[in-house]
Amino acid sequence: MSKKVEKRNAKRTRRSFTEEFKKEAVALLLDGHSASSVAERLGLSSPNVLYRWKQAQLEESGPIASTLEARVHEL
Repeated sequence: MSKKVEKRNAKRTRRSFTEEFKKEAVALLLDGHSASSVAERLGLSSPNVLYRWKQAQLEESGPIASTLEARVHEL
């Protein structure tokens, strides 16, 4: 079997991130950095993961955080 086929067949493991890491990543996003630049800087596979983390944090924080997010977006 060639190395390429072996590499493709190897099981991929998911990376796990601490809550602190996720909060800091979302903070960069809220500070005005683009999702793609934050993802690249932090070595994330996709900017979409940042949006999921952001949504989860807003849901966890309740309506005040949603209002704050809307205000930040306006500015």
